[in-house]
Amino acid sequence: MHIGIIGLPVSGKTTVFQALTSAESPGMRAGGKGDTRIVPVPDVRLHTLAAMYHPRKVTPASIEFVDPPVTGQQGAHFADSLVSLMRDADALAHVVRAFQNPAVPHLHGSVDAVRDFHALNNELLLADLAVVEKRLERLTKDLKKVKNPELESEYALLQRCQAALEAAHPLRRLTLTESERKRLRGFGLLTSKAQLVVLNLDEAHIDPEDPEVEQFRVQIHNPGLEVMPLYGKIESEIAQLPPEEAQSFLSEIGLPQSGLARFIRASYGLLGLCSFFTAEEKEVRAWTIAQGTLAPQAAGVIHSDLERGFIRAEVIHYDDLIACGSLARGREAGKLRIEGKDYQVHDGDVLLIRFNV
Repeated sequence: MHIGIIGLPVSGKTTVFQALTSAESPGMRAGGKGDTRIVPVPDVRLHTLAAMYHPRKVTPASIEFVDPPVTGQQGAHFADSLVSLMRDADALAHVVRAFQNPAVPHLHGSVDAVRDFHALNNELLLADLAVVEKRLERLTKDLKKVKNPELESEYALLQRCQAALEAAHPLRRLTLTESERKRLRGFGLLTSKAQLVVLNLDEAHIDPEDPEVEQFRVQIHNPGLEVMPLYGKIESEIAQLPPEEAQSFLSEIGLPQSGLARFIRASYGLLGLCSFFTAEEKEVRAWTIAQGTLAPQAAGVIHSDLERGFIRAEVIHYDDLIACGSLARGREAGKLRIEGKDYQVHDGDVLLIRFNV
């Protein structure tokens, strides 16, 4: 999974990046491409399986974060610079400033999370509109020279996109077929990507009853958008501690999980993702797939040969495996099932793929 972290200047997005990746300081930003970090997805189930199988290798799922460079100015060029950097992102984490810090003055002189949320999203809309209009202009010229059903189909799709963007509607709201989504994917349109809003709050706001997050949700008038609070400054400091110390510190300040764990839970829900496992003496590994993925396609995530030669999957759910104590006991208890090509893999399934190539 590839997540692009975006935010206006002085939103604290790099601090949030450090909180999520445990980075001590920004990494190399060669060629203006920003900082990229690959982070293992924390999942206690993986380590429980490892304790059962004693494998030579334990491989968690991973998430890649990109923190693009931001100039001190807003405007069209700011959003335009994100198009190429965020082209391959599965989702955008939009960091919105909600903290007060006189040492880091806001460019507009005051902190207003709702204003800043709309300001950046408006820039994303304009950047996408420029891309769409440029392509429509080219298609218009091409269609005058020759009739082509593929180009005509693309033209009609981009006209729908243009109308949505001009009405200030992000493209992720459009109802599209899978083929239309694939066609648009090549343009890297920013408003077509899922967006998770990270409300960057003061440490003083660590309170389950704090109404600020819910007020923000109501005021942005976007009920389908996922919003999560994160306390960038203190959580970036905690992220530098050893795991046991970090968890103790989190508990002391009233946070049940790290920012990374909370972010992954929210992003998996936003993108409709889940995890399955493979477990044997050689390796115990977690894999990320879309909810509803069929067994052959899940096998293909492991290796293309497994999908091509798929015969069946032996499946036991993690909860059943742990309750039984071993795969052999799970088989004896009737918890190990044989599933075919139409089986939808569920979160927590432990799979053994049978195949022949």
